[in-house]
Amino acid sequence: MMFETVAVIGLGYIGLPTAAVLASRKVRVIGVDVNQDTVATINRGEIHIVEPDLDMLVHASVTEGYLHATTEMQPAKAFLIAVPTPFKDGHKPDLSFIEQACRALAPVLEKGNLVVLESTSPVGTTEKVAQWLAELRSDLSFPQQAGEHSDIRLAHCPERVLPGRVLHELVHNDRVIGGMTEKCSKVAAQLYQLFVQAECVLTDVRSAEMCKLAENSFRDINIAFANELATICEQLSIDPWALIALANRHPRVNILQPGPGVGGHCIAIDPWFIVDAAPEQARLIRQAREINDRRPDQVVETIKQIVTQWSVEHSGRPATVAFLGLSYKANIDDLRASPALAIVNRMAAESAIRVIAVEPYLDTAPAALSSAVRFSSLGEAVGVADIVVLLVAHDAFKSLETLKQERHLVLDICGALK
Repeated sequence: MMFETVAVIGLGYIGLPTAAVLASRKVRVIGVDVNQDTVATINRGEIHIVEPDLDMLVHASVTEGYLHATTEMQPAKAFLIAVPTPFKDGHKPDLSFIEQACRALAPVLEKGNLVVLESTSPVGTTEKVAQWLAELRSDLSFPQQAGEHSDIRLAHCPERVLPGRVLHELVHNDRVIGGMTEKCSKVAAQLYQLFVQAECVLTDVRSAEMCKLAENSFRDINIAFANELATICEQLSIDPWALIALANRHPRVNILQPGPGVGGHCIAIDPWFIVDAAPEQARLIRQAREINDRRPDQVVETIKQIVTQWSVEHSGRPATVAFLGLSYKANIDDLRASPALAIVNRMAAESAIRVIAVEPYLDTAPAALSSAVRFSSLGEAVGVADIVVLLVAHDAFKSLETLKQERHLVLDICGALK
């Protein structure tokens, strides 16, 4: 099948890099997003997110005419849906963005089109996409109606990339592709083979959906062990970083590094999709999620104790506390579900301290940051702080010789200085 034109719906941390990589293969890509500012930025050949080398790729793709962004859906041979899949109250999956994407693309669907859901989704979501589209386009046949002979092909191919290495991993990571029929899987694989140099592994649609959830739940459980171990070590006056380094000398042990919690749009959310689908069976997965969700509370309490002790030792004077890092992980600008940001905002509500925040990957204070927080450069913050709290292990923080001065009280939550 020829894919002269591909529409990528959702131009965020996954959609835009995918669109740019496809465009670099001389495929005409229509990028669709509801945010007019995002569309205008891309059409200037610029980007609205931080990802190494993405700016050059987008600029080249736009300049050469292979990538164009718009707020209006247009006809294409294939449609990739890469919109958010958050959860609602009670950790219930919110599929409204996917449904909106289906309503937008349904009017331009044509016989022979391929629709691929890339958004990480609960098991059964791709089948819901097929149902929604069938209800909107009764003139076309879909896999649940016509099987291998359907007019429209549907598949799920979850992204599995690491922020900061997205362009490399889009090309070099294996892709799991689950079609609603075998033909759907094979057609979807033809699309991904335009840019994926690793293996495209074909499976059924539900296995593909569950695979991504299982991957992130596995990681969440291992992070929960590290965070729980750190909490225990703090209670027993043991350096958790030194302990983990010792334990990892065992040839079959590889404990992860603890931190202030788990954020981002994948690990902090995806396990709840499994818990929602099988609440009685997903006991370990739920427990890990709860441990990681509690971790920011534990960090806040630790910081409060240190601040109180410092104030007592300095005749009741309010401490100036510099928090280093706001993103959910190192060396990116992504604040989605960031435990570091949540910790800073909670500490800003404390009347006994002055709070300064540093995020080297942002030029200005993010809208989600409390107005009580002073957004500052690294040098300025460290220069005036009484207490420095490292929340994110950005490379920029790892060689701060000034933190070793005796006047600084340093709390390294993320192991940046280890």
